[in-house]
Amino acid sequence: MHKVWIADDDEAIRLILEESLTGSGFQTKSYSSGEDLLKELNSNQPDLIITDVQMPGMLGYDLLKHINNNYEDIPVIIMTAFADMQAAVDSFGGGAFEYLPKPFDLEDATEIINRALEEKPKTKGLKTDTKLDIIGESHAMQNVFRAIGKLSTTIATVLIQGESGTGKELIAKSLHKNSPRNDMPFIALNMADIPKELVESELFGHEKGSFTGAVDKRIGRFEQANGGTLFLDEIGDMPLDSQTRLLRVLSNKEFYRVGGDKPIKVDVRIIAATHQNLNNLVSQKNFREDLFYRLNVIKIEVPPLRDRKEDIGDLSKYFLKNYSDSLDEDLRVISDDAMNLMNKYDWPGNVRQLENVCYWLTLMSPSQNIKSQDLPTEVKEFEVADIPTSSWEDGMQNWLKNVSMNIDSGLSEIAITKIEKMLIKTALERSNGKKNDAAQILGWGRNTLSKKMKELGI
Repeated sequence: MHKVWIADDDEAIRLILEESLTGSGFQTKSYSSGEDLLKELNSNQPDLIITDVQMPGMLGYDLLKHINNNYEDIPVIIMTAFADMQAAVDSFGGGAFEYLPKPFDLEDATEIINRALEEKPKTKGLKTDTKLDIIGESHAMQNVFRAIGKLSTTIATVLIQGESGTGKELIAKSLHKNSPRNDMPFIALNMADIPKELVESELFGHEKGSFTGAVDKRIGRFEQANGGTLFLDEIGDMPLDSQTRLLRVLSNKEFYRVGGDKPIKVDVRIIAATHQNLNNLVSQKNFREDLFYRLNVIKIEVPPLRDRKEDIGDLSKYFLKNYSDSLDEDLRVISDDAMNLMNKYDWPGNVRQLENVCYWLTLMSPSQNIKSQDLPTEVKEFEVADIPTSSWEDGMQNWLKNVSMNIDSGLSEIAITKIEKMLIKTALERSNGKKNDAAQILGWGRNTLSKKMKELGI
Protein backbone atom coordinates (compact mmCIF):
# COMPACT_ATOMS: atom_id res chain seq x y z
CA MET A 1 0.00 0.00 0.00
CA HIS A 2 1.50 3.32 -1.11
CA LYS A 3 1.96 6.04 1.49
CA VAL A 4 0.78 9.53 0.57
CA TRP A 5 1.44 12.53 2.83
CA ILE A 6 -0.57 15.75 2.62
CA ALA A 7 0.55 19.21 3.79
CA ASP A 8 -2.15 21.89 3.93
CA ASP A 9 -3.20 24.34 6.63
CA ASP A 10 -6.84 23.97 5.52
CA GLU A 11 -8.34 21.20 7.65
CA ALA A 12 -11.27 20.69 5.27
CA ILE A 13 -8.91 20.02 2.32
CA ARG A 14 -6.89 17.56 4.40
CA LEU A 15 -10.00 15.66 5.48
CA ILE A 16 -11.44 15.49 1.95
CA LEU A 17 -8.16 14.29 0.46
CA GLU A 18 -7.56 11.76 3.21
CA GLU A 19 -11.05 10.31 2.84
CA SER A 20 -10.85 10.11 -0.95
CA LEU A 21 -7.33 8.67 -1.12
CA THR A 22 -7.97 6.16 1.67
CA GLY A 23 -11.00 4.98 -0.27
CA SER A 24 -8.75 4.54 -3.32
CA GLY A 25 -6.39 2.26 -1.42
CA PHE A 26 -3.69 4.66 -0.23
CA GLN A 27 -2.26 4.96 3.27
CA THR A 28 -2.53 8.66 4.07
CA LYS A 29 -1.14 11.02 6.66
CA SER A 30 -1.72 14.77 6.82
CA TYR A 31 0.09 17.77 8.31
CA SER A 32 -1.00 21.35 8.88
CA SER A 33 2.43 22.78 7.99
CA GLY A 34 5.54 22.04 5.97
CA GLU A 35 7.66 22.06 9.12
CA ASP A 36 5.61 19.26 10.70
CA LEU A 37 5.98 17.14 7.58
CA LEU A 38 9.75 17.69 7.47
CA LYS A 39 10.11 16.56 11.11
CA GLU A 40 8.42 13.29 10.23
CA LEU A 41 10.73 12.82 7.22
CA ASN A 42 13.66 12.38 9.60
CA SER A 43 12.33 9.00 10.72
CA ASN A 44 9.89 7.95 8.01
CA GLN A 45 9.33 8.52 4.29
CA PRO A 46 6.24 8.44 2.08
CA ASP A 47 5.97 7.37 -1.55
CA LEU A 48 4.48 10.72 -2.56
CA ILE A 49 3.80 14.17 -1.08
CA ILE A 50 0.97 16.59 -1.87
CA THR A 51 1.52 20.11 -0.59
CA ASP A 52 -0.30 23.42 -0.67
CA VAL A 53 1.66 26.53 -1.65
CA GLN A 54 0.39 29.11 0.86
CA MET A 55 0.88 27.85 4.44
CA PRO A 56 1.99 29.57 7.64
CA GLY A 57 5.72 29.29 8.04
CA MET A 58 7.31 27.21 5.30
CA LEU A 59 5.78 27.74 1.88
CA GLY A 60 5.03 24.81 -0.40
CA TYR A 61 7.78 25.90 -2.81
CA ASP A 62 10.33 25.78 0.01
CA LEU A 63 9.14 22.31 1.00
CA LEU A 64 9.40 21.25 -2.65
CA LYS A 65 12.97 22.56 -2.86
CA HIS A 66 14.00 20.74 0.32
CA ILE A 67 12.53 17.45 -0.88
CA ASN A 68 14.18 17.78 -4.31
CA ASN A 69 17.55 18.45 -2.69
CA ASN A 70 17.35 15.66 -0.12
CA TYR A 71 14.75 13.09 -1.24
CA GLU A 72 14.82 13.26 -5.02
CA ASP A 73 12.98 9.94 -5.45
CA ILE A 74 9.81 11.27 -3.74
CA PRO A 75 7.45 12.89 -6.28
CA VAL A 76 5.74 16.09 -5.16
CA ILE A 77 2.38 17.43 -6.32
CA ILE A 78 1.71 21.13 -5.73
CA MET A 79 -1.78 22.46 -4.90
CA THR A 80 -2.72 26.12 -4.99
CA ALA A 81 -5.82 28.29 -4.87
CA PHE A 82 -3.81 31.14 -6.45
CA ALA A 83 -3.58 29.64 -9.92
CA ASP A 84 -1.64 31.73 -12.42
CA MET A 85 1.18 31.11 -14.85
CA GLN A 86 3.89 32.10 -12.39
CA ALA A 87 2.61 29.48 -9.94
CA ALA A 88 2.76 26.83 -12.67
CA VAL A 89 6.26 27.85 -13.74
CA ASP A 90 7.49 27.94 -10.13
CA SER A 91 5.97 24.51 -9.48
CA PHE A 92 7.35 22.69 -12.50
CA GLY A 93 10.53 24.74 -12.60
CA GLY A 94 11.08 23.75 -8.95
CA GLY A 95 10.73 20.07 -9.82
CA ALA A 96 7.10 19.28 -9.02
CA PHE A 97 5.57 16.29 -10.77
CA GLU A 98 2.25 18.06 -11.26
CA TYR A 99 0.43 21.28 -10.45
CA LEU A 100 -3.20 21.19 -9.26
CA PRO A 101 -5.17 24.45 -9.19
CA LYS A 102 -7.95 24.41 -6.58
CA PRO A 103 -10.68 23.33 -6.79
CA PHE A 104 -9.70 20.11 -8.55
CA ASP A 105 -11.47 16.89 -9.44
CA LEU A 106 -10.66 14.13 -6.91
CA GLU A 107 -10.76 11.46 -9.61
CA ASP A 108 -8.23 13.44 -11.67
CA ALA A 109 -6.03 13.89 -8.59
CA THR A 110 -6.06 10.12 -7.97
CA GLU A 111 -5.07 9.46 -11.59
CA ILE A 112 -2.17 11.91 -11.29
CA ILE A 113 -0.99 10.27 -8.05
CA ASN A 114 -1.04 6.82 -9.66
CA ARG A 115 0.92 8.12 -12.63
CA ALA A 116 3.50 9.78 -10.38
CA LEU A 117 3.98 6.57 -8.40
CA GLU A 118 4.45 4.57 -11.59
CA GLU A 119 6.92 6.96 -13.17
CA LYS A 120 8.91 7.81 -9.99
CA PRO A 121 10.42 11.01 -11.50
CA LYS A 122 13.91 11.96 -10.41
CA THR A 123 14.52 15.06 -12.55
CA LYS A 124 15.26 18.23 -10.65
CA GLY A 125 13.69 21.44 -11.84
CA LEU A 126 15.27 24.58 -13.21
CA LYS A 127 14.06 27.55 -11.20
CA THR A 128 13.32 30.64 -13.25
CA ASP A 129 12.90 34.22 -12.13
CA THR A 130 11.05 35.91 -14.96
CA LYS A 131 8.18 38.37 -14.76
CA LEU A 132 5.23 37.10 -16.75
CA ASP A 133 2.41 39.12 -18.25
CA ILE A 134 -0.18 36.55 -19.31
CA ILE A 135 -3.34 37.21 -17.30
CA GLY A 136 -5.92 34.58 -16.46
CA GLU A 137 -7.30 32.76 -13.47
CA SER A 138 -9.93 30.80 -15.43
CA HIS A 139 -9.89 27.02 -15.64
CA ALA A 140 -9.54 27.36 -19.40
CA MET A 141 -6.07 28.94 -18.94
CA GLN A 142 -4.78 26.35 -16.48
CA ASN A 143 -3.78 23.88 -19.21
CA VAL A 144 -1.78 26.65 -20.87
CA PHE A 145 -0.02 27.60 -17.62
CA ARG A 146 0.61 23.94 -16.83
CA ALA A 147 2.18 23.36 -20.26
CA ILE A 148 4.45 26.40 -19.96
CA GLY A 149 5.50 25.27 -16.49
CA LYS A 150 6.22 21.71 -17.61
CA LEU A 151 8.25 22.93 -20.58
CA SER A 152 10.36 25.34 -18.49
CA THR A 153 13.27 22.87 -18.28
CA THR A 154 13.20 21.80 -21.95
CA ILE A 155 13.80 23.12 -25.46
CA ALA A 156 11.12 20.94 -27.05
CA THR A 157 9.47 21.96 -30.31
CA VAL A 158 6.01 23.42 -29.60
CA LEU A 159 2.95 24.03 -31.78
CA ILE A 160 0.56 26.68 -30.44
CA GLN A 161 -3.01 26.39 -31.75
CA GLY A 162 -5.57 29.13 -31.23
CA GLU A 163 -7.83 31.66 -32.88
CA SER A 164 -6.49 35.01 -34.02
CA GLY A 165 -6.08 37.44 -31.17
CA THR A 166 -5.77 34.86 -28.36
CA GLY A 167 -2.15 35.76 -27.53
CA LYS A 168 -0.15 33.01 -29.23
CA GLU A 169 3.00 35.14 -29.61
CA LEU A 170 2.85 36.14 -25.94
CA ILE A 171 2.78 32.46 -25.00
CA ALA A 172 5.70 31.76 -27.35
CA LYS A 173 7.71 34.52 -25.66
CA SER A 174 6.88 33.09 -22.23
CA LEU A 175 8.00 29.62 -23.35
CA HIS A 176 11.31 31.16 -24.43
CA LYS A 177 11.75 33.34 -21.33
CA ASN A 178 11.18 30.33 -19.08
CA SER A 179 13.50 27.97 -20.94
CA PRO A 180 17.22 27.18 -20.65
CA ARG A 181 17.71 29.50 -23.66
CA ASN A 182 16.18 32.57 -21.99
CA ASP A 183 19.40 34.61 -22.41
CA MET A 184 19.60 33.90 -26.16
CA PRO A 185 17.69 35.57 -29.04
CA PHE A 186 13.94 35.23 -29.58
CA ILE A 187 13.17 35.91 -33.24
CA ALA A 188 9.59 36.09 -34.51
CA LEU A 189 8.40 35.80 -38.11
CA ASN A 190 4.77 35.93 -39.28
CA MET A 191 4.42 33.79 -42.39
CA ALA A 192 1.15 35.50 -43.40
CA ASP A 193 2.93 38.86 -43.75
CA ILE A 194 5.62 37.71 -46.21
CA PRO A 195 5.19 37.54 -50.00
CA LYS A 196 5.66 33.97 -51.24
CA GLU A 197 8.76 34.81 -53.27
CA LEU A 198 10.55 36.30 -50.24
CA VAL A 199 9.87 33.57 -47.66
CA GLU A 200 13.13 31.67 -48.18
CA SER A 201 15.20 34.85 -48.15
CA GLU A 202 13.57 35.87 -44.84
CA LEU A 203 14.17 32.46 -43.28
CA PHE A 204 17.61 31.57 -44.61
CA GLY A 205 19.06 34.84 -45.85
CA HIS A 206 20.67 35.47 -49.25
CA GLU A 207 24.01 36.24 -50.81
CA LYS A 208 24.72 39.50 -52.60
CA GLY A 209 23.50 39.37 -56.21
CA SER A 210 21.61 36.10 -55.75
CA PHE A 211 18.48 37.68 -57.29
CA THR A 212 17.24 41.02 -58.58
CA GLY A 213 17.27 43.47 -55.70
CA ALA A 214 19.77 41.52 -53.57
CA VAL A 215 22.28 44.36 -53.43
CA ASP A 216 23.78 43.17 -50.12
CA LYS A 217 24.18 39.93 -48.22
CA ARG A 218 21.29 39.29 -45.82
CA ILE A 219 21.34 37.24 -42.62
CA GLY A 220 18.12 35.22 -42.32
CA ARG A 221 15.99 34.57 -39.26
CA PHE A 222 17.50 31.14 -38.62
CA GLU A 223 20.97 32.64 -38.25
CA GLN A 224 19.63 35.51 -36.13
CA ALA A 225 18.00 32.96 -33.78
CA ASN A 226 21.03 30.66 -33.54
CA GLY A 227 21.30 29.36 -29.98
CA GLY A 228 17.84 30.69 -29.15
CA THR A 229 14.25 30.39 -30.36
CA LEU A 230 12.63 31.00 -33.74
CA PHE A 231 8.89 31.66 -33.55
CA LEU A 232 7.08 30.93 -36.82
CA ASP A 233 3.66 32.51 -36.51
CA GLU A 234 0.81 31.46 -38.86
CA ILE A 235 2.83 28.48 -40.04
CA GLY A 236 -0.21 27.26 -41.99
CA ASP A 237 0.39 30.06 -44.51
CA MET A 238 3.89 28.84 -45.40
CA PRO A 239 4.21 27.88 -49.11
CA LEU A 240 4.76 24.16 -49.83
CA ASP A 241 8.20 24.75 -51.41
CA SER A 242 9.39 26.57 -48.30
CA GLN A 243 7.92 23.81 -46.10
CA THR A 244 10.27 21.34 -47.82
CA ARG A 245 13.31 23.49 -47.02
CA LEU A 246 12.16 24.04 -43.44
CA LEU A 247 11.78 20.28 -42.96
CA ARG A 248 15.33 19.77 -44.22
CA VAL A 249 16.69 22.32 -41.75
CA LEU A 250 14.82 20.70 -38.86
CA SER A 251 16.24 17.30 -39.87
CA ASN A 252 19.85 18.29 -40.62
CA LYS A 253 20.25 21.50 -38.56
CA GLU A 254 21.90 23.15 -41.56
CA PHE A 255 20.87 25.18 -44.62
CA TYR A 256 22.19 27.26 -47.50
CA ARG A 257 21.51 30.95 -47.98
CA VAL A 258 19.67 31.77 -51.19
CA GLY A 259 22.42 31.86 -53.82
CA GLY A 260 24.96 30.42 -51.37
CA ASP A 261 27.14 27.31 -51.72
CA LYS A 262 28.33 26.84 -48.12
CA PRO A 263 26.21 24.97 -45.54
CA ILE A 264 25.43 26.93 -42.38
CA LYS A 265 24.95 25.01 -39.12
CA VAL A 266 22.39 26.28 -36.59
CA ASP A 267 21.03 25.23 -33.22
CA VAL A 268 17.53 26.71 -33.03
CA ARG A 269 14.44 25.82 -31.02
CA ILE A 270 11.28 26.06 -33.12
CA ILE A 271 7.95 27.30 -31.76
CA ALA A 272 5.20 27.48 -34.37
CA ALA A 273 1.68 28.86 -34.15
CA THR A 274 -1.46 28.84 -36.27
CA HIS A 275 -5.14 29.73 -36.13
CA GLN A 276 -5.83 27.11 -38.80
CA ASN A 277 -6.50 23.39 -38.42
CA LEU A 278 -3.27 21.84 -39.69
CA ASN A 279 -4.85 18.38 -39.84
CA ASN A 280 -7.32 19.73 -42.39
CA LEU A 281 -4.53 21.43 -44.34
CA VAL A 282 -2.64 18.11 -44.43
CA SER A 283 -5.76 16.32 -45.70
CA GLN A 284 -6.15 18.99 -48.39
CA LYS A 285 -2.47 18.54 -49.42
CA ASN A 286 -1.76 22.16 -48.48
CA PHE A 287 0.61 21.28 -45.64
CA ARG A 288 3.28 18.57 -45.57
CA GLU A 289 2.35 15.71 -43.27
CA ASP A 290 5.98 15.01 -42.31
CA LEU A 291 6.49 18.67 -41.37
CA PHE A 292 3.28 18.62 -39.34
CA TYR A 293 4.60 15.73 -37.23
CA ARG A 294 7.94 17.50 -36.85
CA LEU A 295 6.23 20.61 -35.47
CA ASN A 296 3.47 18.91 -33.48
CA VAL A 297 5.79 17.50 -30.79
CA ILE A 298 4.07 19.39 -27.96
CA LYS A 299 0.75 21.11 -28.69
CA ILE A 300 -0.70 23.96 -26.63
CA GLU A 301 -4.35 24.87 -27.22
CA VAL A 302 -5.03 28.53 -26.39
CA PRO A 303 -8.68 29.08 -25.39
CA PRO A 304 -10.70 31.84 -27.06
CA LEU A 305 -11.85 34.66 -24.82
CA ARG A 306 -15.50 33.49 -24.98
CA ASP A 307 -14.38 30.33 -23.12
CA ARG A 308 -12.64 32.29 -20.36
CA LYS A 309 -15.07 35.13 -19.74
CA GLU A 310 -14.24 35.22 -16.04
CA ASP A 311 -10.90 36.75 -17.12
CA ILE A 312 -12.49 39.71 -18.94
CA GLY A 313 -12.60 41.88 -15.80
CA ASP A 314 -8.91 41.41 -14.93
CA LEU A 315 -7.81 41.79 -18.54
CA SER A 316 -9.84 45.00 -18.90
CA LYS A 317 -8.33 46.51 -15.74
CA TYR A 318 -4.84 45.62 -16.99
CA PHE A 319 -5.37 47.20 -20.43
CA LEU A 320 -7.13 50.30 -19.09
CA LYS A 321 -4.28 50.89 -16.60
CA ASN A 322 -1.65 50.49 -19.35
CA TYR A 323 -3.41 52.92 -21.67
CA SER A 324 -4.15 55.48 -18.96
CA ASP A 325 -0.40 55.52 -18.19
CA SER A 326 0.84 55.58 -21.79
CA LEU A 327 -1.71 58.15 -23.00
CA ASP A 328 -1.53 60.24 -19.81
CA GLU A 329 -5.30 59.93 -19.34
CA ASP A 330 -7.35 59.47 -16.18
CA LEU A 331 -7.84 55.81 -15.28
CA ARG A 332 -11.17 54.48 -16.55
CA VAL A 333 -13.28 52.15 -14.38
CA ILE A 334 -15.91 49.86 -15.89
CA SER A 335 -19.31 49.99 -14.19
CA ASP A 336 -21.22 46.83 -13.30
CA ASP A 337 -23.82 47.31 -16.04
CA ALA A 338 -21.11 47.80 -18.67
CA MET A 339 -19.19 44.75 -17.42
CA ASN A 340 -22.38 42.67 -17.64
CA LEU A 341 -22.65 43.53 -21.33
CA MET A 342 -18.95 42.82 -21.90
CA ASN A 343 -19.35 39.40 -20.27
CA LYS A 344 -22.32 38.57 -22.53
CA TYR A 345 -20.46 39.52 -25.69
CA ASP A 346 -18.57 36.66 -27.40
CA TRP A 347 -15.44 38.62 -28.46
CA PRO A 348 -14.78 37.03 -31.88
CA GLY A 349 -11.52 39.01 -32.05
CA ASN A 350 -10.51 37.60 -28.63
CA VAL A 351 -8.05 39.34 -26.30
CA ARG A 352 -6.74 41.58 -29.07
CA GLN A 353 -10.26 42.92 -29.65
CA LEU A 354 -10.73 43.50 -25.92
CA GLU A 355 -7.44 45.42 -25.79
CA ASN A 356 -8.53 47.58 -28.73
CA VAL A 357 -11.85 48.30 -27.03
CA CYS A 358 -10.01 49.35 -23.85
CA TYR A 359 -7.82 51.69 -25.93
CA TRP A 360 -10.95 53.15 -27.56
CA LEU A 361 -12.65 53.58 -24.17
CA THR A 362 -9.61 55.35 -22.72
CA LEU A 363 -9.80 57.90 -25.50
CA MET A 364 -13.53 58.13 -26.12
CA SER A 365 -15.31 57.52 -22.81
CA PRO A 366 -16.83 60.84 -21.63
CA SER A 367 -16.02 60.18 -17.97
CA GLN A 368 -13.84 57.99 -15.79
CA ASN A 369 -16.78 55.73 -14.99
CA ILE A 370 -17.55 53.67 -18.12
CA LYS A 371 -21.27 52.99 -18.49
CA SER A 372 -23.06 50.58 -20.81
CA GLN A 373 -23.94 53.35 -23.27
CA ASP A 374 -20.23 54.20 -23.60
CA LEU A 375 -19.36 50.76 -25.03
CA PRO A 376 -18.79 50.22 -28.77
CA THR A 377 -21.90 49.42 -30.81
CA GLU A 378 -21.04 45.77 -31.47
CA VAL A 379 -20.80 45.08 -27.72
CA LYS A 380 -23.99 46.96 -26.82
CA GLU A 381 -26.06 45.38 -29.59
CA PHE A 382 -24.85 41.82 -29.11
CA GLU A 383 -27.38 41.36 -26.30
CA VAL A 384 -30.20 42.02 -28.80
CA ALA A 385 -28.96 39.32 -31.17
CA ASP A 386 -28.69 36.89 -28.26
CA ILE A 387 -32.39 37.13 -27.28
CA PRO A 388 -34.27 33.88 -28.18
CA THR A 389 -36.80 34.27 -30.99
CA SER A 390 -39.57 31.89 -32.14
CA SER A 391 -37.35 28.79 -31.76
CA TRP A 392 -33.92 27.83 -30.54
CA GLU A 393 -32.90 27.27 -34.17
CA ASP A 394 -33.75 30.89 -35.01
CA GLY A 395 -31.84 32.07 -31.95
CA MET A 396 -28.83 29.98 -33.00
CA GLN A 397 -29.06 31.34 -36.54
CA ASN A 398 -29.03 34.93 -35.25
CA TRP A 399 -26.03 34.16 -33.06
CA LEU A 400 -24.14 32.62 -36.00
CA LYS A 401 -24.88 35.68 -38.15
CA ASN A 402 -23.59 37.99 -35.43
CA VAL A 403 -20.36 36.05 -34.95
CA SER A 404 -19.75 35.68 -38.71
CA MET A 405 -19.82 39.47 -39.12
CA ASN A 406 -16.73 39.79 -36.91
CA ILE A 407 -14.50 36.99 -38.23
CA ASP A 408 -12.99 35.93 -41.57
CA SER A 409 -12.69 32.19 -40.88
CA GLY A 410 -13.28 29.52 -38.23
CA LEU A 411 -17.06 29.89 -37.77
CA SER A 412 -17.60 26.11 -37.71
CA GLU A 413 -14.97 25.58 -35.02
CA ILE A 414 -16.41 28.40 -32.88
CA ALA A 415 -19.96 27.01 -33.10
CA ILE A 416 -19.00 23.37 -32.50
CA THR A 417 -16.90 24.33 -29.48
CA LYS A 418 -19.81 26.28 -27.99
CA ILE A 419 -22.26 23.39 -28.56
CA GLU A 420 -19.88 20.79 -27.09
CA LYS A 421 -19.40 22.97 -24.02
CA MET A 422 -23.17 23.26 -23.54
CA LEU A 423 -23.61 19.47 -23.97
CA ILE A 424 -20.96 18.69 -21.36
CA LYS A 425 -22.28 21.21 -18.82
CA THR A 426 -25.82 19.86 -19.27
CA ALA A 427 -24.68 16.26 -18.77
CA LEU A 428 -22.62 17.18 -15.69
CA GLU A 429 -25.58 19.02 -14.15
CA ARG A 430 -27.82 16.03 -14.81
CA SER A 431 -25.28 13.63 -13.25
CA ASN A 432 -24.46 15.91 -10.27
CA GLY A 433 -20.88 16.19 -11.46
CA LYS A 434 -20.19 12.45 -11.82
CA LYS A 435 -18.07 11.99 -14.92
CA ASN A 436 -18.93 8.34 -15.54
CA ASP A 437 -22.66 9.10 -15.53
CA ALA A 438 -22.20 12.26 -17.60
CA ALA A 439 -20.22 10.32 -20.21
CA GLN A 440 -23.01 7.75 -20.39
CA ILE A 441 -25.65 10.48 -20.87
CA LEU A 442 -23.58 11.92 -23.72
CA GLY A 443 -22.90 8.53 -25.27
CA TRP A 444 -19.13 9.02 -24.94
CA GLY A 445 -16.41 7.11 -23.14
CA ARG A 446 -15.15 8.61 -19.87
CA ASN A 447 -11.70 9.27 -21.37
CA THR A 448 -13.32 11.15 -24.24
CA LEU A 449 -15.27 13.29 -21.78
CA SER A 450 -12.15 14.01 -19.68
CA LYS A 451 -10.18 14.94 -22.79
CA LYS A 452 -12.93 17.26 -24.04
CA MET A 453 -13.26 18.94 -20.63
CA LYS A 454 -9.54 19.70 -20.57
CA GLU A 455 -9.60 21.02 -24.14
CA LEU A 456 -12.57 23.28 -23.40
CA GLY A 457 -11.36 24.39 -19.97
CA ILE A 458 -14.32 22.94 -18.08
